[in-house]
Amino acid sequence: MVFYFKTVVNNREYMIYMGRDKMENEDLLRWGFPEDVWFHVDKLSSAHVYLRLNKGEGVADIPKELVDQCCQLVKANSIQGCKLANVDVVYTPYPNLKKTGDMVAGQVGFHKNKRVVKVNVEKNNEVWKKLEKTREEREVDLKEEKDRRDREDQEELKKQKKLQREMEKLQIEKE
Repeated sequence: MVFYFKTVVNNREYMIYMGRDKMENEDLLRWGFPEDVWFHVDKLSSAHVYLRLNKGEGVADIPKELVDQCCQLVKANSIQGCKLANVDVVYTPYPNLKKTGDMVAGQVGFHKNKRVVKVNVEKNNEVWKKLEKTREEREVDLKEEKDRRDREDQEELKKQKKLQREMEKLQIEKE
């Protein structure tokens, strides 16, 4: 089961999701999307929280309010972190996550540390409780979801290539 949360920031709807335990986190790590952003309490055990951005968006496009919501969610779902007044939270684009065979379940590293953002987060139960009201637990086939997304990307790429060939053909005929 995966926990999903919905939020609206600047008139745009976003989906946030997290695993229930370290084994589910492994599945989330394996089947993430390139536009996902991963959040975790730094140096403490916590949930893996993911923000699904729209295609073409990146970390720099995330509104501060949305970053804060994800940080509050990951802090609230840390056994140690939820008891502290403030914690450091790290976040990075999903493709920057690195998992090697010698890592235990739920453990991850980074390909490039400079792509990791660290923020200090003070407890804000109001933000967390608002997100909790949207919580939905779903049984989902993460592999199928990723495969479907990849097929859609391939179809879009084929359409773009076809359009490009047609444009080149028109240009040649024009000359």
